Amino acid sequence: MIDDGTGLLTIGQLSRNTGLSVRTIRYWSDAGVLPPATRSSGGYRLYDAAAVARLELVRTLRELGLGLEDVRRVMAGETTVAEVAAAHVAALDAQIRSLKVTRAVLSTVARRGSTAEEMTLMNKLARLSAAERKRIIDDFMEETFGGLDTADPDIRTRMRFSLADLPDDPTSEQVDAWVELAELIQDPAFRARMRKMIEFNAVDRGPDLPSGTSLWFMSRLVQLASEARERGIAPESPQAEEVLGQLLGNADRAAVLDRMEPATHTELARFRELTALVRGTGPLPAHREEFAWVVAALRAQPAG
Repeated sequence: MIDDGTGLLTIGQLSRNTGLSVRTIRYWSDAGVLPPATRSSGGYRLYDAAAVARLELVRTLRELGLGLEDVRRVMAGETTVAEVAAAHVAALDAQIRSLKVTRAVLSTVARRGSTAEEMTLMNKLARLSAAERKRIIDDFMEETFGGLDTADPDIRTRMRFSLADLPDDPTSEQVDAWVELAELIQDPAFRARMRKMIEFNAVDRGPDLPSGTSLWFMSRLVQLASEARERGIAPESPQAEEVLGQLLGNADRAAVLDRMEPATHTELARFRELTALVRGTGPLPAHREEFAWVVAALRAQPAG
């Protein structure tokens, strides 16, 4: 405090009282965050006693990562600390999300041993906006189901539900799964395989057939094949013919085999796993062994 009875502080005295360097105080003062109360006859900055408390607030806001312009607006009364804090939380959330995306991409690159081109694609996919992600999903659904009005509606509903978007606060595992899923559902070969599977479903469904019939058939298939495997029945054995008879009746075995093979492709199982990972749920049972048993039985005993 200068000895002129005014109670004003020089910048050096303010520095000693707060522990902040003269250089920092001068910088903040020049930025309009802490303007001096007045100046001495020699032109030196002078601060009032309240400047100590204001400096503590400035230091706190800066330590929390606020920019000087936001700090200046708070100090000038143009906005409140609460309003600035809320805006800063939103900005931090965006930064955290971006960092998670970056971490997921780099982890995937390291695990796959990706090339620079693959890394660029993964980074682009991971940083797509919600609208862009929805467009990719909608395009996939249209190419899979478009024009197939007789396909079981329950299959369409379940597939669309499974293709959930990333949550607002995704884990690195969810981002990683979304990148792989986005690559998969944009792959023309995978789309063609899914389309073929739905075409098989739609080809002999009449308009009066109840929704969910296809899912009931799949449940029945899993049940019968699981029981056959537990009993040790080999797909090529005479007992397997009895199981197929219970499941298919007089249906054309060759046609059923054509329908079953796309549904047992490893990519479809991976598709189910990835959609569950993006949703943050445990993967649904793929029943790979049961489907493989039925396919093997159909190949061994196609005529019935």
